[in-house]
Amino acid sequence: MLVDSHCHLDYPEFADLDETARRAHGAGVGCMLTIGTSMKKFAGVLAVAEARDDIYCTVGVHPHEAGKEPLVTVNQLLEHAQHPKVIGFGETGLDYFYEHSPREIQQQSFRTHIQAAREAGLPVIVHTRDADADTLDILRDEMHKGVFGGLIHCFSATAAFAREAVDLGLYISVSGIITFKKADDLRAAVAGVPLDRLLVETDAPYLAPLPHRGKPNEPAYTRLTAEKLAEIKGVSFDQVAQTTTDNFFRLFGKAKRPVGQTKQAGAAKAGELACA
Repeated sequence: MLVDSHCHLDYPEFADLDETARRAHGAGVGCMLTIGTSMKKFAGVLAVAEARDDIYCTVGVHPHEAGKEPLVTVNQLLEHAQHPKVIGFGETGLDYFYEHSPREIQQQSFRTHIQAAREAGLPVIVHTRDADADTLDILRDEMHKGVFGGLIHCFSATAAFAREAVDLGLYISVSGIITFKKADDLRAAVAGVPLDRLLVETDAPYLAPLPHRGKPNEPAYTRLTAEKLAEIKGVSFDQVAQTTTDNFFRLFGKAKRPVGQTKQAGAAKAGELACA
């Protein structure tokens, strides 16, 4: 069984949620985590998670949105995290590529999410783009204030960044980017990350892996990323599937393991891999 550890199922591409889940299950993806990006849109994210047993969600504000709505507070995040389907915070972090929000506000929002993660004992999902140095500085500083769990989502940074993130106790999630033809440096960086610190994701509807690049991504394509990860790590697909799934449920300890996860990929019917 696989877990899509990061997707956006509240987007219009997934209006037929049951059909999306059916295709995911057919590819051996038994659980999905749909991600919060805005407090204004959180109700829709939560509604998706409440609609099916095989979907969980997070609550948080993407760095693109940090300057477009009132700064979220720790108490707001903690209140929403009391819901049984909310298993983490984010995605949060820093994006200096687009800079849709001022850097100072992004940093403040990032730290707020980390504080909530520390207090709730739930992980924080970190987005970082063109901001590696500041991201690591904040993670180091906050870790010194108190340990928290976390995940570098859609990893696209350097081997050095990955090593430091792992040394801080964080996990690394890889997306369809590792299948792209010109991603040799990224594949080399991923090769150096211990398998027991890796997760797989789609970031659907973005970043569809080959051979679907340029088309809408979906949770079923998690399998293609996992297959490429097995090739990079020189291990079997089954080992990647088992280990990344174990890693997910270790990090997101609030989530319940799916039933029927020993079903052979492609043989399970929709519902047989539903989260218990």
